Amino acid sequence: MAPSRLTTIGFDADDTLWHNERFFKLTQDRFAELLAGYSEWESLEERLLAAERRNLAHYGYGIKGFTLSMIETAIEVTDGTLPASVIGEILEAGRDMLSHPVEPLPHVEETLAALAGDFRLVLITKGDLFDQERKIAASGLGEHFHAVEIVHEKTSETYQTLFARHGDGAARAMMVGNSLKSDILPALQAGSHAVHVPYELTWALEHADEPVDHDRFHQVAHLGELAEMLARLR
Repeated sequence: MAPSRLTTIGFDADDTLWHNERFFKLTQDRFAELLAGYSEWESLEERLLAAERRNLAHYGYGIKGFTLSMIETAIEVTDGTLPASVIGEILEAGRDMLSHPVEPLPHVEETLAALAGDFRLVLITKGDLFDQERKIAASGLGEHFHAVEIVHEKTSETYQTLFARHGDGAARAMMVGNSLKSDILPALQAGSHAVHVPYELTWALEHADEPVDHDRFHQVAHLGELAEMLARLR
């Protein structure tokens, strides 16, 4: 039986259920090669990150906004002399990301299957609607979830609303994800438990400090450890 105080578990998608950030890193490396004659990588990386940060409010999260930020950065570092052929290659890199196969992380399938009988599972992800829907469908994991929510941003209000909509409120819910900034801190602020599952790469705009002293903060090395961690909460 599930713990009486916990009825609902929210799961992040990118880099929690399947690989994602590694494809952004590979595309950044490709971008650096294209612009190698115009800018050193360290400077280019800083300018690309600055473009991503200021464009979030306009384009949101995801590959399309990342691609537009690469084009904007490339135009800046070339003082407007960027060849059309390079713009074409950047667009091609973005399209490649949008069609990349979805590769679930280890232990995901069996963990979701094991928990689905005892808890309401809710997939809570942010990003481009079409791309997230594509990845959910391609992953084959959608059948394990009571509900899927694709949101613009993850805040404490987001978790309060979604855990009330699909469960018994934030206090009786848990959020599981790789991002301290998006999955952990706002879920704790909402009153939920939060489980950090570190990933090998973290986007700079998702960095945050671990809330190690919070009594509802937990951490596992991978999702295969989640069921055992939940048993300790009973």
